Amino acid sequence: MPSPNAKNRSRARAAARLAAVQALYQQEMEGTPLPRLLTEFHQHRLGAVIEDVEYAEADVTFFDDLVTGVDARREEIDALIAAKLADSWSIDRLDKPMRQILRAGAFELIARADVPTGAVINEYLDVTDAFYDRREKGFVNGLLDAIAKQARG
Repeated sequence: MPSPNAKNRSRARAAARLAAVQALYQQEMEGTPLPRLLTEFHQHRLGAVIEDVEYAEADVTFFDDLVTGVDARREEIDALIAAKLADSWSIDRLDKPMRQILRAGAFELIARADVPTGAVINEYLDVTDAFYDRREKGFVNGLLDAIAKQARG
């Protein structure tokens, strides 16, 4: 049975993943510069109460790693994702939240060997639930699984 600390860390990382996807979406929609984006999320979103919804306390260091990592390696990550799409699809055809889910998940698979593959995929399936129905979960599962096989062997 996981210790309370492990459960809290898991919840904090789950909150960081969801917040990272939201931050990356905002960055793509508004072009918010990375330093301002991180500051805004640190001060106003992570662990905050917005419209009577309490946001879970997020692992800020993990959040920062995801957002800055995706930003720094976007071309590499997008190429990985594009290579796994059907020939008739491009990454630009994916809707914006889906792109951010896949980018964050792919980044974690290629850059965070400390996080087990199954945990990464399951966590991003949970994030997908926040935005989509079941059909999209299957898409995210298949694509991240293919990236994991390529990146982690």
